[in-house]
Amino acid sequence: MSLSRRDFTQVLAAAAAAGLNLARHAEADAASAEAGLYDLPRFGNVSLLHMTDCHAQLLPVRFREPSVNLGVGTMAGELPHLVGDALLKKAGLRPGSLQAHACSFVDFETASRRYGKVGGFAELATLVKRLKAGRPGALLLDGGDTWQGSATSLWTHAQDMVDAGKLLGVDVMTGHWEFTYGMERVKAIVDGDFKGSVDFVAQNVKTADFGDPVFAPYVIKPINGVPVAIIGQAFPYTPIANPRYFVADWSFGIQDENLQKMVDEVRSKGAQVVVLLSHNGMDVDLKMASRVRGIDVVLGGHTHDGMPLPVRVKNAGGSTLVTNAGSNGKFLGVLDLDVKAGRVADLRYTLLPVFAQQLQPDREMAALIAKVRAPYAAKLAETLAVTDGTLYRRGNFNGSWDQLVCDALMAVQGADIAFSPGFRWGTSLLPGEAITRELMLDQLATTYSHATVNTLSGATIKTILEDVADNLFNPDPYYQQGGDMVRVGGLSYAIEPAAKMGSRISEMRLAGRPIDADKSYKVAGWAPVAEDAKNAPGVKPVWDVVESWLKAQSGGPVPRIAARRINSPRLIGVAGNPGIA
Repeated sequence: MSLSRRDFTQVLAAAAAAGLNLARHAEADAASAEAGLYDLPRFGNVSLLHMTDCHAQLLPVRFREPSVNLGVGTMAGELPHLVGDALLKKAGLRPGSLQAHACSFVDFETASRRYGKVGGFAELATLVKRLKAGRPGALLLDGGDTWQGSATSLWTHAQDMVDAGKLLGVDVMTGHWEFTYGMERVKAIVDGDFKGSVDFVAQNVKTADFGDPVFAPYVIKPINGVPVAIIGQAFPYTPIANPRYFVADWSFGIQDENLQKMVDEVRSKGAQVVVLLSHNGMDVDLKMASRVRGIDVVLGGHTHDGMPLPVRVKNAGGSTLVTNAGSNGKFLGVLDLDVKAGRVADLRYTLLPVFAQQLQPDREMAALIAKVRAPYAAKLAETLAVTDGTLYRRGNFNGSWDQLVCDALMAVQGADIAFSPGFRWGTSLLPGEAITRELMLDQLATTYSHATVNTLSGATIKTILEDVADNLFNPDPYYQQGGDMVRVGGLSYAIEPAAKMGSRISEMRLAGRPIDADKSYKVAGWAPVAEDAKNAPGVKPVWDVVESWLKAQSGGPVPRIAARRINSPRLIGVAGNPGIA
């Protein structure tokens, strides 16, 4: 199998290198830009399209990539833990190009104003139809985190995204945040809405009592006469990262031994191509690919890594290609395989950025989106404030959106300290843009977004920070069980990511004074995983807290929100790490 650097970074078929002439297409009208940007020649005889982690964003959005994505241990300085110029250099992407803007945070404000918003299901539908028209039999795979992340998905109990996914033409899907709607709702969709149209696969979800499969572990589909197996891998730590009570009767886990059995089983049934549709996160996928033989390609999600370069991993059976297709509808992965004599002889992988200005919206999808949004239009569009600074979420330690949430929680709830979960989803805003109710809810819309206030000892606060840090920086990817680091308001601290478990956090201070392990502090937060939190006296949704704070700010008829001073920890031992810009 021959794979060249140019194959991996190809965005324009006629380009000699990634980024060439992309600016010309950015200036063109949508029809001509679409023809230039997305005229990707067909290769081979099997094609798969891959989207993941769109987080219910039906309309085009802005999304800033992280400036901090640290790798530790053997992952330090390796993909996906490269950011900014280091990532662009590794991928051979020209600074200032469309692809460079799509994959990095570099010059985000300037580039976002120039190139416009990304994603959008009407625009994505146009791209999917275009690619499928030139690739007979191509399948569209959805890596999950599709039903959660917006106001309309929350208010319709995911029905907006279920209908949009079916219209988009999703063939196979796995999940993670989908499970936060509860077992009954998930099964109703999979066994009802999806019946006969979408295969929901997850080899690692079993009944908690007898270990029976909850979903089909895989599906085998013929593409141009080639049997292609797609095995599902749902997020293995769903009951840990999210409330257990949503999936009380189901068990999860990595289950790579069972995955090996599934690979052997589909091979014995004649599958000539085996693909893992995964929501593990890229570090976990890389380790799994080294342990399980017989998988040709992992199409990954969860960690929102828009990787312009796949990573080839050696294992006992040969090697496996690992990819990750970003988030928020910002990318569409295109995998073209040339299958000969019962095996993959060659392949091409292209990560296509989905730029809304360069794609004509699909009329049928646009009509569905308008219909879904119509009952909520006025509520969604209400301007709550205007931001003077860029608002974004992604990054290992904090973002300006989460800083805003922490500031609101402390002010409204009278807390000394605030915690905001290290969620990776959430859209971005540029300075001068309106914070509408919809954009606020892009940061907060879950089925358990209860605002909390608790009295915690200094020792407990340190334990919480240490536990989350280990979930993020454990050198063994199989122990990385959550999102990014919990965001902290009010409290300053230092962190040494490469230190041992329980020894990463130090220098905790509040208003300049050291945190006393035995003293109690008032701590605000939201999205608790404990079931009893929703029944606490006076509990309210976090969006009510944040909205009241936004409306209370000064600035005239429309409140102005000053650029947030981001409370980031002092980092120890990361000098020279290309995972921080």
